[in-house]
Amino acid sequence: MRRREFIKYSAALGALSVIPTWARMPVLSERPALPVPDLLQADIHGKIRLRIQAGKTLFNGKQVTTWGYNGNLLGPALALNKGTEVTVEMHNALSQPTTVHWHGLAIPGSVDGGPQGIIAPGETRTVTFTPDQAASTCWFHPHYHKHTGQQVAMGLAGLVLIDDAAQGALRLPKQWGIDDVPLIIQDKRFTTAGEIDYQLDMMTAAVGWFGDTLLCNGAEYPQHAPPRGWLRLRLLNGCNARSLTIAASDNRPFYVIASDGGLLPEPVKTTSLPLLMGERFEIMVDTSDGTPFDLVTLPVTQMGMTLPPFDKPCPVVGIRPLRIPASGDLPDTLVALPALPALEGLTQRVLTLSMDPRLDSQGMQALKDKYGQQAMGRGNMAGMNMHHASDMNSMQGMSGMQGMPQTHHMSNSAMGQEAFDLYTANRINGKAFDMHHPAFHVPQGRYERWVISGEGDMMLHPFHIHGMQFRILTENGQPPAEHRRGWKDTVRVEGRRSEVLVRFDYVASAEHAYMAHCHLLEHEDTGMMLGFTVGEV
Repeated sequence: MRRREFIKYSAALGALSVIPTWARMPVLSERPALPVPDLLQADIHGKIRLRIQAGKTLFNGKQVTTWGYNGNLLGPALALNKGTEVTVEMHNALSQPTTVHWHGLAIPGSVDGGPQGIIAPGETRTVTFTPDQAASTCWFHPHYHKHTGQQVAMGLAGLVLIDDAAQGALRLPKQWGIDDVPLIIQDKRFTTAGEIDYQLDMMTAAVGWFGDTLLCNGAEYPQHAPPRGWLRLRLLNGCNARSLTIAASDNRPFYVIASDGGLLPEPVKTTSLPLLMGERFEIMVDTSDGTPFDLVTLPVTQMGMTLPPFDKPCPVVGIRPLRIPASGDLPDTLVALPALPALEGLTQRVLTLSMDPRLDSQGMQALKDKYGQQAMGRGNMAGMNMHHASDMNSMQGMSGMQGMPQTHHMSNSAMGQEAFDLYTANRINGKAFDMHHPAFHVPQGRYERWVISGEGDMMLHPFHIHGMQFRILTENGQPPAEHRRGWKDTVRVEGRRSEVLVRFDYVASAEHAYMAHCHLLEHEDTGMMLGFTVGEV
C-alpha cells in the first residue's frame, strides 16, 4: 500500500520481548465499559460552565471520596475551535482553594490559571480567551501551589480539544467515544478504608506520589468495543509522578499522529510509546483484523517507581473490535510544520534543576526503608546526594548569558544549620519558587533558546512551560525522536540537558506570570518552579 511507503520511521523497541504470554492473551472475563468523558461545547452565548466539586466513586466495592469537574471524578472534554472566543465560568464548590490551569493552551497569563489564579471556596472565576493554535489535545487541571499533587490525585483533570480547518480536511476518525477515544491514564493508591491515600512527605517530595492501581478514565482495566478499522486514541499521562510506556499486548504497531500541540507532518510507526507525566499523544491503531487485544504499560524502570504491579506489563484498556466497519482513515500526510528559524544569536537561558541534599538522602532512604532495594530501579543511588552533585562548574563561562542568574551554594555543613523547609527543597537555578518575584522577563514575540539542565541529578523531570507550544532542539542530550519533533509543551530531562525553542505571543504580567516547572507534581509543589513575565522589552 502507498501508505506504507510514507511511514518512514519505525521505533519498534526490544522492550516488548518482556511481555509474558499471559499478557498477550486478552482476558475474557467481564470488565467495566470504558467511561468516556462528555464532550462539552460552549452554549449559544459562547460560555462553558465548570463546577469543581467533591463526590463519591466506587473503587474495589467501596464508595471513595473523589473530586471532579461537573461530576464525581475527572471532568468533561471541552470542545473549542481555533479563532472562536470562549468564556469559561468556574465555580469552586470544594472546601479549599483551587485554580484551573489550561495546560498546553497559548493564552495570556491573566487567564492561564497558574498559582496566582486562585478560586476561593464558594467563589467563581470567569476567564475569556480565543484559542489561536493548531488542532490539538490539551488538558486542564489544578495549579494551586503546594496542593497541585493532592488535588490532581483526588481526581481533578479534564481534556481540551481544539479543532481547526486543517484537521477537519483529513479523514481521521471523528466519532467521539466510538472511534475517537480519550484515554486518561493514572495510578492511584488507597488506604485500608478505601480512601485515596495521598501524602506529601519526605519520600514523595523526593520521588513523587505513586500508586499501586492503574486507572483508565477512572476505571480499572475497562473494555472498549470500537468498529473494525482505524481507531484513534488520545493518550494523556495524568499520573502525578510515574512515566509510562504504552504498547499493544499482541505487539501490533500503532501510528503516532499528534503530540502535545497538534498533528505531526506524517504518521510515525512504533510498537511502544513513552509517555511523560502531563504529555499527550494521539495514536492510530488498526483493528480491522477483529482480534481482541489490550493496551498495556511496559515494566517501569523509573527510579522509585519499579514496584508491583508496574514492574511487569500492566493492562490499561481492553480493545474488543465489533463486526461493523469503521469510517475513519490514516492519511499518508497530515499537516506541514514551519521550518525552524536560524538559531544563531538567540537569547539563551539556562535553567538548572536541583534538590536539597537532605531531601535527596532522607527521601531516598525512606523509599528504601518502606519498599526495599527494588524500588530504586536503575538509579540505585540513595544517600549519595546526587542531586546536590550538580556540576555547577560546567556552567562557568555561561554567566554572561541573558536570563542566567548567579547562583550561590552553601556547603553541606552550612546547609545543615538551616531549618529544613520541605516546600523549598526542590529548586531551579538554586532557588525555590517565589510567587511574588518572577525570575526573569521575556520579550514578547521573540524566539529564545532555553536549556533545561538535569546534570548531576538522576531523577526524571518532565519539564513543562506555560503560555505556548515549543519545538525540541535536543532532548536529554540527544536529537528528539521523530514523533517528538512537532509542537510540544513538555520535554524530558533526566541527568543531562534538553534544549527547546520558545516564543511567547501573549503578555504575562508579574501579577499573572507564566510558570516553568517540573511536571512531577510533588517536585513542583516543593519548589521546582519559577515564574516569568512576557511583554515589551
